Amino acid sequence: MLLKPHQVGNSNSAQILFRRPRKTFIHGDGASSSFRILSLPEQHKITGSHRIRISPGTIKAVASSPSTHHEESSRRTHPHEESTDETEAITIKAVVTVQPTVTGFFKNLGIDRGLDDIQDLLGKTLLLELVSAELDPKTGLEKETVQGYAHKIGRKEDGIKYETSFKVPINFGEVGAVLVENEHHKEMYLTDIVLDGLPNGPINAICGSWVHSKFDSPEKRVFFISKSYLPSETPSGLRRLREEELANLRGNGEGERKHFERIYDYDVYNDIGDPDKNLKLTRPVLGGEDNPYPRRCRTGRPPCESDSWSEKRSGRFYVPRDECFSEIKQLTFSAKTLYSVLHALSPSLATVMVDRDLGFSYFTSIDSLFNEGVDLPPIGTQGFLRSVLPRVVKTLKHSGKDVLRFETPETVNRDKFFWFRDEEFARQTLAGLNPCSIRLITEWPIKSKLDPVIYGPQESAITEDMINKEIGGIMKVDEAIKQKKLFILDYHDILVPFVNKVRKLKGTTLYGSRTVFFLNPDGTLRPLAIELTRPPVKEKPQWKQVFSLCWHSTGVWLWRLAKAHVLAHDSGYHQLVSHWLKTHCVTEPYVIATNRQLSVMHPIYRLLRPHFRYTMEINALAREALINADGTIETAFTPGKYSMELSSAAYDLEWRFDLQALPADLISRGMAVEDPSAPHGLRLTIEDYPYANDGLIMWDIIKQWVTDYVNHYYLNPSAVESDQELQAWWTEIRTVGHADKKDEPWWPVLETPKDLIEIVTIIVWVTSGYHAAVNFGQYTYAGYFPNRPTIVRTNMPTEDPNDEDWKTFVKKPETTLLKCFPSQLQATSVMVVLDILSNHSPDEEYLGEKMEKAWADDPVIKAAFERFNGRLKALEGIIDERNENVNLRNRNGAGIIPYELLKPFSQPGVTGKGVPYSISI
Repeated sequence: MLLKPHQVGNSNSAQILFRRPRKTFIHGDGASSSFRILSLPEQHKITGSHRIRISPGTIKAVASSPSTHHEESSRRTHPHEESTDETEAITIKAVVTVQPTVTGFFKNLGIDRGLDDIQDLLGKTLLLELVSAELDPKTGLEKETVQGYAHKIGRKEDGIKYETSFKVPINFGEVGAVLVENEHHKEMYLTDIVLDGLPNGPINAICGSWVHSKFDSPEKRVFFISKSYLPSETPSGLRRLREEELANLRGNGEGERKHFERIYDYDVYNDIGDPDKNLKLTRPVLGGEDNPYPRRCRTGRPPCESDSWSEKRSGRFYVPRDECFSEIKQLTFSAKTLYSVLHALSPSLATVMVDRDLGFSYFTSIDSLFNEGVDLPPIGTQGFLRSVLPRVVKTLKHSGKDVLRFETPETVNRDKFFWFRDEEFARQTLAGLNPCSIRLITEWPIKSKLDPVIYGPQESAITEDMINKEIGGIMKVDEAIKQKKLFILDYHDILVPFVNKVRKLKGTTLYGSRTVFFLNPDGTLRPLAIELTRPPVKEKPQWKQVFSLCWHSTGVWLWRLAKAHVLAHDSGYHQLVSHWLKTHCVTEPYVIATNRQLSVMHPIYRLLRPHFRYTMEINALAREALINADGTIETAFTPGKYSMELSSAAYDLEWRFDLQALPADLISRGMAVEDPSAPHGLRLTIEDYPYANDGLIMWDIIKQWVTDYVNHYYLNPSAVESDQELQAWWTEIRTVGHADKKDEPWWPVLETPKDLIEIVTIIVWVTSGYHAAVNFGQYTYAGYFPNRPTIVRTNMPTEDPNDEDWKTFVKKPETTLLKCFPSQLQATSVMVVLDILSNHSPDEEYLGEKMEKAWADDPVIKAAFERFNGRLKALEGIIDERNENVNLRNRNGAGIIPYELLKPFSQPGVTGKGVPYSISI
């Protein structure tokens, strides 16, 4: 029988000393409402000058004087201090909801399962202990806990129910927490614990957590009631538990993490490469002076034998247990599923596509991916791929064969040639998959910031005369700049340093690029010029050329080829920077710091927790199978093996926390200016900018919800600065999670509720609205890869031309375009991944749709959330109205799909809309 001793000493200390003579325990029995008196087992009796010190799951002897034991015993056995008379006790019933799982304790395997069944029959599945929120007013010590075994009572819609009853002394005070020990050999997922029979009605201890077996670790789990407390307001009886729980989550930074653990710690990205498998798969460490990067979760795996700087990739990619996908998510999308798909699909495709570098000979061959599909060999994959990829793996009725046949993206359904049109190319910079790169041109001529000694002349080859030739009938360049009419996609400085390295890789090439647009009077953009640049290499000087719209066939096809290069640049930048870096990657330190420094009782923890659901798991999957050496990104995107180094360079040069706020981002790119008289306090440079227009409404809705929430808990402005947990959280994010940026002057200070509102709003926006805008349109816009090729494999025919290539281009330019596109293997592999990543799980939790239990238990927060929900529903209607407005030409027109990426709610599947709380895919 597990015993919980009475405690003495400072309740704020990380370790509490317990003075324990032989004395009684109050005990509730799961099978009845009776209780019995228990004494310490013989081996734990006090002898000589020792006393007992106990932390969860451990008993240790500590020196003490015999007289102290006698005095303590006299006090604790006084009948008025603690009575076991049933007339002075109340009955409290606890109902525990356990979620049935496939991989947890319901898995019917082996001897452990049999032992667990016996425990269920004996009514000893979970040992619960009620913890008083109050110290004993006379002794100043923590009150005795009340124990009870929970027994299974049946299955309900929301899970398996376990129940026990306690006899609790009337002077026990409010219940503040429940300690749980799992008597099974298998872990269990607890949803919540409801305590009924209390004078003020039922209370809820929110779990939402895996509880390890006591055979894995003797440490008991603590679950606090749903009421939130700032650290200074923590009830006296819970202070020790609050501090100890945080200490447990931090760990000691040593050893390799075990799968059942819940320890959050930091490490650099040193497991992208796999040098023990092949030295060619060695990759530089990301994080540190040479390659600045955010930190990821520490796994503690040993270093590689062939490269001590790299961590072994053997075994599973640890994430704290509660960060793992739910069972439903596991069935619809999981690390195991996608990892298996990538490792089963690629070999299967390679069997069919014997030449890995073989491209598409005709555009009709690309169309056949949607109409006919690609045959899959039956060996090893039949049935498996069909079960995990029902959208794209079909079985032909007449032959029974499995084929990889893609769903036609909505863009192609509406306009088969949408990808070919220049106006669509321009429109997607405002309403497509990557609407976050376009910026206003404020100076002329356009210049690079790169060292001209290394990279060549800084001034762009796009001249004033070239632009005047295109827009001269409307205005000149200087006037266009003054009226804010010229815009640019500028991938010159970020890409040029990688050009020569990438060009040494087989089957790819790279340029730096600039694309200039003009804002038409009707609010649409017109592309004017594309500049492609190769820096000096060996004896060759810098090469750069400008391509523009043309009325001659040769110029038209050169423009189309140049556009393919720019689209590949935009596609790579989108995936590695706009998407991976600026959402997934930078958020992981927020998740780690929140769990290490903010107690689950902290109101800000409870506000942020839904926004971190599954992020660490999906990031671990990315390190395992997407951004790893020779993974999907490296093999199918333009930067190749330098993809993650490019992401690091972008973090170093471009990323700022404060500019992740949507208004600040728009202002920094010249896409908006502050205007107190305008909606949202901003006046957009391009009025019809769908991402910005919808995004600003969502930003304001989120900020109002965060404002209502924060102001409810921080009534006194000084409470933010004096909140030790909160200050430790923000300090750790800046100085540890983003250690390579710790000295930057742009980090917001955290002194007032206003500061906190801005910081939290940024985090919530990044994990919800911003991520949705750059993620859930991936299959819609890139599923037909000519619209967004991920890689371009050949140089422009005008760069160091040879007669043969030029003749081929002139004779059949379509062939030259097809050759530069991804290979069949690259295209189909990426299309499968984009289909999965664009999918909403059936258990998706959308922003503002479902109220967290902790919020519902507070009337003020509940009312604020209901307003939040109502505003988001109203946003859905606003977006629908905008998409029907024929005057908004960037979101309405013949063959144009409506802009719905920021519509808050969605059905499961690939829908092109829906904003989840978190980065969950």
